[in-house]
Amino acid sequence: MQTNDARAALFTVRDFIRYGASCFNQAGVFFGHGTDNAWDEAAQLVLAAIHLLGFENPHVLDARLTDSEKSRVLALIAERIERRVPAAYLTGRARFCGLDFNVDERVLVPRSPIAELIEAGFAPWLAGAPEYVLDLCTGSGCIGIACAYQFPDAEVVLSDISADALAVAESNIAEHGLAGQVVTAEGDLFAAVDGRCFDLIVSNPPYVDADDLVAMPAEFHAEPDIGLGSGFDGLDFTRRLLAEAPDYLNDGGVLVVEVGNSAQALAQAYPELDFQWVEFARGGHGVFVITREALVAQAGR
Repeated sequence: MQTNDARAALFTVRDFIRYGASCFNQAGVFFGHGTDNAWDEAAQLVLAAIHLLGFENPHVLDARLTDSEKSRVLALIAERIERRVPAAYLTGRARFCGLDFNVDERVLVPRSPIAELIEAGFAPWLAGAPEYVLDLCTGSGCIGIACAYQFPDAEVVLSDISADALAVAESNIAEHGLAGQVVTAEGDLFAAVDGRCFDLIVSNPPYVDADDLVAMPAEFHAEPDIGLGSGFDGLDFTRRLLAEAPDYLNDGGVLVVEVGNSAQALAQAYPELDFQWVEFARGGHGVFVITREALVAQAGR
């Protein structure tokens, strides 16, 4: 259906979601940045175009669009197909842990299964609420900011090597009104927090291996390369992280890291480490938890 035909034949929110989903399926776009199917992807774009957050009132599906709203929806659908970028980059918003965040091409789109751990307070690995939390490779700041909500008495640091990413993170700190609890720090690995120790370090670092990086759909290549690739086996950053983390964890401290599809390579590289691999109810894999004591024991400190 041509754009003019669609504008004339479609009327309701439901119509445009169905149309968008059909267009996405026909075009073979990839889903994996907050949605996993064409219907949800189309709904995200349609609702954003008409300035609605969701379906709190189910009758919204039968609401009619104005001509200007139709134009905005159709333009977003066309841009999603032509540019092959995640929908969040077109709307400027993404949802994580039930919270809304600003996102753009300077950061990865929030989608980590670590959200489930945050909602559970990192039980059973944390004995109590942490006082000091570090979100390493923070990007948009979504993990650290969600931790700040979960642990309102904790001091949270969002660290990243990218000044561009931290600019996005700072916009999210301001939006959530957390300037008194959450701060940013720019530097590679632990350079920006040298001399500090934390009860909880959470990291969703670059972990994609060279073969997977080349084979990724176009939507992933719209994201910043620095947040994805990490050497031939995806573990360049994680190796450094494991070596240095004990010096930045308090006694009883916990390290939580997402390594995705590089989990098998990590387990083979460190058979002596007591990685606790997390099982998620809502899907996701490749996240481990390890204590400072286990890291120190392995290093023979």
